[in-house]
Amino acid sequence: MSIFQKATSAKPARTTNSLVVVYVYAAILAIFILAQLFTFDDFIRLLESFWLPGGMSGAHLLGSSIIACELFALPFLLRIDLSRLMRVVSMVQGWLVPIIWLGLSLWINLTVNAISNIGFLGSLIQLTPGWWTIFVCLALGVLSGWASWGLWPGKRK
Repeated sequence: MSIFQKATSAKPARTTNSLVVVYVYAAILAIFILAQLFTFDDFIRLLESFWLPGGMSGAHLLGSSIIACELFALPFLLRIDLSRLMRVVSMVQGWLVPIIWLGLSLWINLTVNAISNIGFLGSLIQLTPGWWTIFVCLALGVLSGWASWGLWPGKRK
């Protein structure tokens, strides 16, 4: 039961480069969260305009899930004292962020919807969707993987 109860400090980063990548990824997620929460009502309407399966309730669930994943990824990235289980959960949330955004980007690029904003920054700043969004999501995935490698919570050799 110790994985649920005792908060432990994060292990030191493997390299200084990985620590820089961790902080860059955390800053990107923090910017995403702030922009999406400042315009949350418009962000949900934007997700509704993507014509995703699930309709309006699906858009509400997806919008809340995106923001929750971005938020719960930050404790791992900022190396806050956490239990071992929460550290792993937070790391996995960091993996889910680029996966969800990649799925949304693929959906928008492969369907015939006339969308004017991808929603990375909510509706605060208009970012026109295109194939570049897929590359941004892949770059976020690389940052997430590198951050996980640099701060891996398991035993190291």
